[in-house]
Amino acid sequence: MSNIPGELKYTKSHEWVKEEDGVITVGLTDYAQSALGDIVFINLPEEGDDVTAGQAFSDVESVKAVSDVFSPVTGKVAAINEELLDNPALVNEDPYEAWLIKVEAVSDTEELMDAAAYGQVCAAEEA
Repeated sequence: MSNIPGELKYTKSHEWVKEEDGVITVGLTDYAQSALGDIVFINLPEEGDDVTAGQAFSDVESVKAVSDVFSPVTGKVAAINEELLDNPALVNEDPYEAWLIKVEAVSDTEELMDAAAYGQVCAAEEA
C-alpha cells in the first residue's frame, strides 16, 4: 500500500495538496511516483502563471511515459520547486517533500479527498 499522509488532501489524479496561510502546495503522491517509475524530467510552469483546477499545469517524464500533472486549484503560481528541474528523481525519493508548485490567490478548488478516501481510490486502481 502506498504512503498516504493523513494531514494532506488528495485528488483523483494523484496530486497531494497542503494549505498553509492561504497558499496551496501541490505535489505528486507516492502512488503516482510509484506508478510512473523513475522520473527523469519535470516541466514546471513559471512563477506568476495562472493555473486552473482540473487542467494540466506540468508534465512529468519517466522511463515509462510522459504524464500530465493536473492542478487541484485555480490561482496564480507563487513558487516552483527549482530543485526538481536539476534533480527530478527527488519526487521518487520523497514525494511528499518534493513539492512541484505553490499557488496563491486561490479562487476555486476541485473536489479534494482525505487520506482514507484517497486510499480507496488507490486500492480500486490496484484491483
